[in-house]
Amino acid sequence: MVVQQYRDGGGARAVRALAVAGVIAVTAGCFGGDGERGASDGSGRRSVAADRPLDLLGQAADVLVEAGGAETRTSMETAAGGTRVTIRGQGAYDFRRQLGRLKVVLPEDAAGADGHRPITELLAPGALYMKNRGAGVPDDKWVRIDTTTLKDGNLLTGGVTDPMAAAELLRGAADVTYAGKSELAGVTVHHYRGVADLGRAARAASPQSRGALSAAAKGFSKDAVPFDAYLDEEGRLRKVRHRFTFSSEGPEVSVVSTLLLYGFGLPVTVTLPDEDAIYTGEIRQG
Repeated sequence: MVVQQYRDGGGARAVRALAVAGVIAVTAGCFGGDGERGASDGSGRRSVAADRPLDLLGQAADVLVEAGGAETRTSMETAAGGTRVTIRGQGAYDFRRQLGRLKVVLPEDAAGADGHRPITELLAPGALYMKNRGAGVPDDKWVRIDTTTLKDGNLLTGGVTDPMAAAELLRGAADVTYAGKSELAGVTVHHYRGVADLGRAARAASPQSRGALSAAAKGFSKDAVPFDAYLDEEGRLRKVRHRFTFSSEGPEVSVVSTLLLYGFGLPVTVTLPDEDAIYTGEIRQG
């Protein structure tokens, strides 16, 4: 499990092992850098978006539910002891049903000379399904993980922060500042910077997300999660970046998880595997 591996230390070797195990990320380059042009609109006028940031961020998850489905790209960059590992993911998510399907690709240097086939991940309330997981899992089988039992609540384990969980984290926002208006992929967005409290977010989360976030609130060494969030004029979350830090016996490990949302209104079809398709045998580590 990813969080436990972080805390056990291991420096560069541990970071590579995490990538092989299925930690997923997308480089900032996939988004065209930060996807922003300019820190403000340059008018010198105070935007109304600066007047109620806590309300806007607290409602971000609800607005996404109203929007329905969306396409998504994810990013999770892990750094420890001077070594960085970045893994890429892309797919779609239905915020009404809290179901998603993503394809994630490990970097070649982490997976070895032979590379690694893309891992398919299905996200559901309280569960993560992974196919092409490797480590002794048959090609036609899925691995199912109960995210409410994970110390990170699947904010990191699958290498993809569940899009709904990423939005629900903003319910715990505090110390928020308005960083101005900018542009992301041709869309005007409002940039907010702050710190999310895991415990507060878990208490305010929807019933489907509460179990996983409550587990994260208990399992993380730090409750405070710095973030940058970008909302469009309709209050829809377009991009959010969370920064997680773990202390261990080895070098400190930092994880930057980024979510990009676009193509709102997209129909998203996710079919969860039958019980006979779930692998129940032992999974090798690494």
